[in-house]
Amino acid sequence: MRYLVLAIVGAVALLFAGQPSWAEDESDAAALAKALPEAMVSLEQALKAGEREGKPISAKYEIENGTLQLSVYAMNRDQYSEVIVDHRSGAIKSVQAIIAGDDLKAAGAQGSAMSKARISLQAAVGNALNAWPGYRAVDVEPALENGHPVATTTLMKGQDVKKVSETLD
Repeated sequence: MRYLVLAIVGAVALLFAGQPSWAEDESDAAALAKALPEAMVSLEQALKAGEREGKPISAKYEIENGTLQLSVYAMNRDQYSEVIVDHRSGAIKSVQAIIAGDDLKAAGAQGSAMSKARISLQAAVGNALNAWPGYRAVDVEPALENGHPVATTTLMKGQDVKKVSETLD
């Protein structure tokens, strides 16, 4: 029963969380496309680095305060962290506990989805990249759809954006 409640809360949180902010605005997508070539670290490598803080539950490149940032959300038991990974070296720059607000709601929903997953986000990203050669993964986010965990990977090639979904069970 507890998991059902968590799943429902997670699904509702996803409805209100929306898409990443850069995806809503073409100029933000253009800014990300422009900044992305300076990144030497793949999303898969960032997910691997995030494992130091727990199970990775999402990852994304984004423009934060005008600069490129690579972040991984990780779950360790019932605690969530945002791991900022240096997009040039792959080293962890900082780790912050996620304790409130929309970030906590999103992390809770992602954690619920990943608790049911049998396939890692790293594998889902790899599968998406294999299906779309020449693209780069910039975001991966799990969700529960009809009770099943699904990862949506956002891929970019220049300013061309594709979203690829894959079941994780």
